[in-house]
Amino acid sequence: MTAIPSTSARPPAAVSTSGAKKSTKKHRRTLDMTLPSASDSSSLTGHAHLLATKWMSPAKLAELIASEGLVYKKGKFSAIEIKQINDAIENYRTTRNLSEEDVNAIIFPSDEKQRDAVFWSELSSAVSERPIIAVYHYVRRARHPMKGQGKWQPEEDAKLIQAVTSLGQQWENVARLVGRMATDCRDRYRNHIVNRDKRVSGPWSSAEEEKLTQIVVDMQKGKDLDNDIFWGKVSEMMGGTRTRQQCRIKWTDSLSKRYKADGQSARWSSRDSFILIHKIDSLNVRDDTEIDWKTMQDPQWNLWSAHVLQRRWLTMKKGIKGFEDMTHPEIMDILRVKNADVPHAKVVKSAKFVVDSDDEEPRAGSSTGPGTSAGQRKGDSSDSDSE
Repeated sequence: MTAIPSTSARPPAAVSTSGAKKSTKKHRRTLDMTLPSASDSSSLTGHAHLLATKWMSPAKLAELIASEGLVYKKGKFSAIEIKQINDAIENYRTTRNLSEEDVNAIIFPSDEKQRDAVFWSELSSAVSERPIIAVYHYVRRARHPMKGQGKWQPEEDAKLIQAVTSLGQQWENVARLVGRMATDCRDRYRNHIVNRDKRVSGPWSSAEEEKLTQIVVDMQKGKDLDNDIFWGKVSEMMGGTRTRQQCRIKWTDSLSKRYKADGQSARWSSRDSFILIHKIDSLNVRDDTEIDWKTMQDPQWNLWSAHVLQRRWLTMKKGIKGFEDMTHPEIMDILRVKNADVPHAKVVKSAKFVVDSDDEEPRAGSSTGPGTSAGQRKGDSSDSDSE
């Protein structure tokens, strides 16, 4: 039987499940946090100092995980991390009497080799488990003047193809010719240009599903089936007929649970909702962007991928009237009451089987998870491959 998280430490609060009254003014969540001061970067020790001062490639980071037990966070930055970085930027600007234009010149120097080591180290010190290279790329993406340009046009695709033909996959140089962010050019090329003449869209055939399942299982070799697969390679092995995203989403949202349940029909149950809510509650996070969705699984409850758990959480959260104006603890107070009683379950034959129920299937869309730790903790499953 699935182990149920203990609820004795956090009794349900006496709150109404009808939701808070929606205010006319948009509520801004207040996060309680203390930022490191600018001088803290010099006092960091061990791994934190290494991450904040050394520009290391993914290969070097992986090497240090194996040799030194390095632990660092990967994936999307949480709302709290974003605020910490923005506050660190503002602190750097005001203490040095710089203008916004001065800061932008530091972030986007005319020569990419002229990185301001002090600036980037101070920002990285504010999020001590992030490698400096990850902070560098996040800030440049978030503040890039060409971000959010919308749908790609045919003439832009033509420019992109021509630029890659001339320059290869040197994305910063390609971006200057195309007029888009380097990451946008990279993702557009990989996900939409490569093999687009033979790409298939629409429903997957049974033959495709069987082929994808076999490829993923063969590639596992001790890896996490949902989170550690190199989806670019999977797409290649599918003959380029499906993109990295198509393969990843098909696996994590559909085929993974079928494979884990030995081909049995698997549907989300009220018992799954109960388990998920109480697992989230036990984390005591300040905001749901801090949640590492891959840690929600355990040996007795491992059917659902991190992506499905994110989507389920969003569905439950959106079911609360006025959720947009509530903090995460307020939302948890309501969901804790709604899920206070352990639902009755049908007989479960093994940990691989789930209880069938009349609950609806996951809705489209997902919330965004935060970075998760590499090394001693699992890496994040995001749109980017682990390259």
